[in-house]
Amino acid sequence: HWTAPARSDRLLCSRILLTVVVIFRILIVAIVGETVYDDEQTMFVCNTLQPGCNQACYDQAFPISHIRYWVFQIIMVCTPSLCFITYSVHQSAKQRERRTTKSKMRRQEGISRFYIIQVVFRNALEIGFLVGQYFLYGFNVPSMYECDRYPCIKEVECYVSRPTEKTV
Repeated sequence: HWTAPARSDRLLCSRILLTVVVIFRILIVAIVGETVYDDEQTMFVCNTLQPGCNQACYDQAFPISHIRYWVFQIIMVCTPSLCFITYSVHQSAKQRERRTTKSKMRRQEGISRFYIIQVVFRNALEIGFLVGQYFLYGFNVPSMYECDRYPCIKEVECYVSRPTEKTV
């Protein structure tokens, strides 16, 4: 079929783009994230000497580490694309065995359908993780956090290190 080379090029571009995006996101999380969030818990200071209060307030303020959340996001968002690449490579191998025009057209339809499904699913995951980030932390990291969690005796003020850098 005359569109086969274009589809093959599209698949190659998709693979290259996925690789570049994954590497870029991992580098951003590893380099920028680590420098900004390296002292995340040690520099979270509350105005109390009550044992365990700092840790309890930190846990309340940040239930999941930002870095771990973003790494999990990268893994989950890349999974549909990896499934698509695996499926398309498998279908190409099967098609090489058959070498019929009819099966080639069916294969292309299947790959196109699977591609659309994985793009929709991947975008839904991205949106889901953005919504999750909003509900977990919001997009603004305040410089002061008020906490009244046990074992704190009363409401205490806790201070976040570098809140401006951590604001999305």
